[in-house]
Amino acid sequence: MAVPKKRTSKSKSKSRKSHWLNKAVGASQKALSLAKSVVSLKSNNFIYYKSNNNDVN
Repeated sequence: MAVPKKRTSKSKSKSRKSHWLNKAVGASQKALSLAKSVVSLKSNNFIYYKSNNNDVN
């Protein structure tokens, strides 16, 4: 089983964690933006169908 030879420095591990968290923040902002555009009916790049109560079986 492979074992790391040396301990990872605190700055490197903090940098990796920061990068991972920033990716998550970006994804959440993109999802929120898409949700707002869908709710406001101004979306051009997202396909969805309005459901009517008559269509439900």
